[in-house]
Amino acid sequence: MNKIKQKHLTQFALLLVIIVITNVLGQYVFHRFDLTAEKRYTLSAASKQLLGKVTDVVYVRVYLDGEFPAGFQRLRNETKEMLDEFRVIAGDNVQYEFINPSESTDPKQRNEIYENLAKKGLQPTNLQTNSDNGQQQQIIFPGALLTYQNREIPIQLLKSMVGASPEVMLNNSINDLEYEITNALRKVIDQNDRPIVGFLEGHGELSRQETNDLAGSVREYYDIKRVQINGKLGALNKYKAIVIAAPDSAFNEKDKFVIDQYIMGGGKVVWLIDGAYASMDSLSTNTASMVVSNQTNLDDQLFRYGVRINHNVLQDMQCAVIPIVSGYVGNQPQTRMYPWMYMPLIFQTVKHPLVNNLNAVKLEFASTIDTLPVPNVSKQILLTSSVFSRVVTTPARIGLGQATTPLKQEQFNASSLPVAVLLSGSFTSNFKNRVPILLSTDSTIQFKATSTPTSMIVVSDGDIAKNYVSKNGKIYPLGFDRYTREQFGNKAFLLNAINYLCGDEALISIRSREVNLRLLDKTKIKIEKLTWQLINVAVPVLLILILGIVLYVLRKRKYSK
Repeated sequence: MNKIKQKHLTQFALLLVIIVITNVLGQYVFHRFDLTAEKRYTLSAASKQLLGKVTDVVYVRVYLDGEFPAGFQRLRNETKEMLDEFRVIAGDNVQYEFINPSESTDPKQRNEIYENLAKKGLQPTNLQTNSDNGQQQQIIFPGALLTYQNREIPIQLLKSMVGASPEVMLNNSINDLEYEITNALRKVIDQNDRPIVGFLEGHGELSRQETNDLAGSVREYYDIKRVQINGKLGALNKYKAIVIAAPDSAFNEKDKFVIDQYIMGGGKVVWLIDGAYASMDSLSTNTASMVVSNQTNLDDQLFRYGVRINHNVLQDMQCAVIPIVSGYVGNQPQTRMYPWMYMPLIFQTVKHPLVNNLNAVKLEFASTIDTLPVPNVSKQILLTSSVFSRVVTTPARIGLGQATTPLKQEQFNASSLPVAVLLSGSFTSNFKNRVPILLSTDSTIQFKATSTPTSMIVVSDGDIAKNYVSKNGKIYPLGFDRYTREQFGNKAFLLNAINYLCGDEALISIRSREVNLRLLDKTKIKIEKLTWQLINVAVPVLLILILGIVLYVLRKRKYSK
């Protein structure tokens, strides 16, 4: 008996020593084990690198506290866990709190809080919940405010996606948590030595007002300048990237040469070029209008780089709607919303960090793009039309009457037509073998026939970057549909494109990680509900009984000897 007692005491002492040693080692050696398939609790290298730059307290106020349905509770919990992961790296330099903006019982005070949050950039969501008294509406602000050294940035945690189910929307929002928080942190930390992005003008490009919202968003990352080339060699050298948005007049050869040599030197370009020209403004005042070829004199240059923007117009059954007068009641016009096939909605169909989890992108009178075999240049299609699309060659006559004519699926027999392409590699100059020997050998010009490795993005629609400006000068957000009040993904796509070209691939790559949505089969749950209830209740009890019987038999055998 003493030997058994001594053995137990030895085992207890050994266990105690192991626990003490483990705790002591834990003070000096730290490791977290992420056993999830998607490594959702492992921060990317880009996030860790950014957190290494934090020298002061980052304070995050998350407005996701209160009584929510299960989906929003999951979003809240995942946000907390993600912030905890940030704290693991940055320590006490990351602080957060969860706030219920609807906590006050005073309606006036509650509305003041709502207005203040809206002014700071957080978008409210009207949530419908079921209760004993029926359906109730609840206003929530599924977002956060990140503060660092007197700078405050809003973070929209819930991502709206056109046509997506609530489950998919919430899952994509959870999937983007690290990106959104890291992105906001980057905006408030990296303020010195910011690259410059140029918006080209002088060829009928979109005006300052028409690119106001995009420029304002880009300015959170980079310095922005409007630039005219005017044939000046080196006019673009200080720019990290340039945006050519919807030119409607021809580029002369001098300006083309300047852009070409900028690319040869490693410059990045976002080409937003219309293959055809048409205007919704002309349709609003006329029963019909013409779509004509848009002659920018860039065809040969883009062809040499590996793409061709066709002089046609894309029609798509997957499209936005526009209001059209359908009749009159007395002298009051009555309007209805009709699908407008010249405004295709482009949903994500390819896997690439630039477009992963992207909301639908709305285009207007877009053209199609062909890719061409060019040595040392790779092509990645980013956006395509739906499986029910077609093209109309220019010139063509269009009218609003086409919107009221029912669309027939069999007439839309083209599928997945490219409208945005990423080109990467070493490009050949459009002026190779075209420049006189005296100029090509002139040291002041420093002509380059082949580029250093670089990238460019080509989109066959200039209006993708155009925000609506009302007659009284009010500027609407880019991608906002003033008729349906839906927010499309135009701005997110263009911001991703500029971030990518400016060398922030690491930040964009965070978006490429996906958290798989593992939903229960609701039909199976309904059919097999009773079976699984019995299993969940009976099996644990049965296991305990079996274990008790086994232990009883073992003890009886041991002590009966």
